[in-house]
Amino acid sequence: MEELITFDKVCLTYHTKESETPVLADMSFSVGRGELMGLVGPSGCGKTTVLSLISGIIRPTSGKVLTGGMAPEKCDISGYMLQKDELLPWRTNMANILLGAELKKRDKAAARQKALELLEKYDLKGVEKHYPDQLSGGMRQRVALIRTLVLAPQIILLDEPFSALDFQTRLQVVNDVYTMLKTEKMTAVFVTHDINEAISMCDRVAVLSSKPCHIKEIVDISVFKGIPPAERRISGEFVRLYDKILTSMQSRTEQTWNTQKNTPATSNGSAGKNLQ
Repeated sequence: MEELITFDKVCLTYHTKESETPVLADMSFSVGRGELMGLVGPSGCGKTTVLSLISGIIRPTSGKVLTGGMAPEKCDISGYMLQKDELLPWRTNMANILLGAELKKRDKAAARQKALELLEKYDLKGVEKHYPDQLSGGMRQRVALIRTLVLAPQIILLDEPFSALDFQTRLQVVNDVYTMLKTEKMTAVFVTHDINEAISMCDRVAVLSSKPCHIKEIVDISVFKGIPPAERRISGEFVRLYDKILTSMQSRTEQTWNTQKNTPATSNGSAGKNLQ
């Protein structure tokens, strides 16, 4: 499988005049084209920071991040789907969908045609003249994803996009978004606190440690390849994978961080390795 995202021994440290704070520690992983990769871990561990590195918003202190074989800030191939849909209430749904195309100065007629095709394809035909407050939470999230897809990104970055929805709506929207991503053959990195959602959506799930964040384990979910989220949840294999990820999240590691040398180390001083 072609690698579309590559992290090679990535470290990130925030510096101030008084101190330095290590955030990511020797992180290495890859995401193949068309793959959905989940990131789970404790609050504040650096999951969103990983997305920011993929998008090129920030750069690593050391190591390499590549998207499509290039530095992210040089190729602009990522699109975001955030916790809140961030639809502007004074713009129609179509105007919201076309906002990114306007800001990037894309061909407006082509973007509008693409938007209409996607709205019809995903059962939203007719909402383009309405406003966001006339839509349900699930419909708003689908409109937000279409806004991103209109820009034809190669990578979709999902930062807890379902956390603002009630439980029943979340179940439906997870199915909808999964279907859209797979139908469009998108590569996606999905940050979530919910292990159930990660197993429901993803092909693999990376379990992250607390800061300084490193990968404790990458769990293969390919047993569910091609199976939609609702069907995954009723499988006995779902419970086994849930327990495996939860156990990994709760396990303690011996890895510590040497802030002066900027390198991870185990308790005996030797270099630590990611568990993959």
